[in-house]
Amino acid sequence: QVQLVESGGGSVQAGGSLRLSCAASGYTFSRYNMGWFRQAPGKEREGVAAIGTAGGTTYADSVKGRFTISKDNAKNTVYLQMNNLKPEDTAMYYCARSRFLVGMNLRDYNYDSWGQGTQVTVSS
Repeated sequence: QVQLVESGGGSVQAGGSLRLSCAASGYTFSRYNMGWFRQAPGKEREGVAAIGTAGGTTYADSVKGRFTISKDNAKNTVYLQMNNLKPEDTAMYYCARSRFLVGMNLRDYNYDSWGQGTQVTVSS
C-alpha cells in the first residue's frame, strides 16, 4: 500500500532553515505529482508547494522565494527546503500524493494519500 513518511522537522529560530524529506513507497513514485501542505493549530490546512512529474513546481505566495520543493525519483523522495523561516511558518507539515493524472496544484482534495506529518516550530 501507499506509504509516505516525513522527516526533518524541528525547532528553529526565525531566519533559520530546515529541510523536510518525504520517503514514498508502495507505488511508482515518478508517475505522480507530489505536494507539501501544512496546518497550524486552529487553522485550515493549506498547500505550500507542489512538484509535477516533469519537475515543474508551484508555491503558495506566502513561501515563494523562501521554500524550494524538489524530488529524487531514484530515491522515491520529495524534499522541502525551507529558508528564512518565520514564526508564521510554524505548523505540522504533511507530504501528499496527488490523484493520478490530476494537474499540479495546491488543493488538498486533489490528493489521495498523506503522510503522518512532521512538526516545524519557528520561534521569534
